[in-house]
Amino acid sequence: MIKSMTGFGKSVEQLPSKKITIELKSLNSKSLDLNARIPSYYREKELEMRKTIAASLLRGKVDFSLYIEVTAEETTTTINKGVVKEYMDQLREIDPDADTVELLKMVVRMPDALKTEREEIDESEFEVIEKALQYAIDQLDEYRIAEGKVLEEDFQLRIQNIAELLEKVIAMDGDRMTSVRERLRRALDDLKEQVDENRFEQELIYYLEKFDITEEKVRLNNHLNYFTQTLQSSKSNGRKLGFITQEIGREINTIGSKSNYAPMQQLVVQMKDELEKIKEQLLNVL
Repeated sequence: MIKSMTGFGKSVEQLPSKKITIELKSLNSKSLDLNARIPSYYREKELEMRKTIAASLLRGKVDFSLYIEVTAEETTTTINKGVVKEYMDQLREIDPDADTVELLKMVVRMPDALKTEREEIDESEFEVIEKALQYAIDQLDEYRIAEGKVLEEDFQLRIQNIAELLEKVIAMDGDRMTSVRERLRRALDDLKEQVDENRFEQELIYYLEKFDITEEKVRLNNHLNYFTQTLQSSKSNGRKLGFITQEIGREINTIGSKSNYAPMQQLVVQMKDELEKIKEQLLNVL
């Protein structure tokens, strides 16, 4: 089973006087890149929440947002009356005829016009936040699993396509060797020189051994099977799949360089195309 690094999770909790909303969004990344946006009075709990997220999400570019909306008739922000009055007096000195409402609009945007009393963390409220955070993480994980199933189906299709192309390569390998042998014989005949047939056969065997792809065919088939087995393992391991993909690419490239046969090289190009599609999708696997 594989998981995508793309996901979204959201949780909303309603308390008697507050509405708590948690959102988690993740995209692909080589490591865990966690960006947190939380109210200032919960900063001391930030590390704890980061650890909870990191323990579950492991990798990805994750945006974590915690919103606290006050729904009751209470607020921690009040007007600093003395400061506002002083600002108003100063502005009146500049323009005695200025409209009071317009002055107030200006004043409330000035420094220290509003003051916020720091709230102490309510532990019971934080317990609710922890539960909401875990719920959002679970939602995001389910999203990743669903996306992972789509990716897995695509990988299986691509691997099957490469395996079928490999079967065609194996089927035409005999014709390829015959074609190479005939080309060498024709080239020699064009020279119109008498040669020692025994020596020619020895050199031909040595030459053909350089184009032998038996080992590459076996290794490529093994890598394809290993890739499929890893897809079906209980843990998602995008890095491991990436390593296997590199080995698959190495064997395909070697077959292409040794083939010296146009029809086989065409099959190699098709295998490379399928492999590139796998590599692109692997960037998003956890």
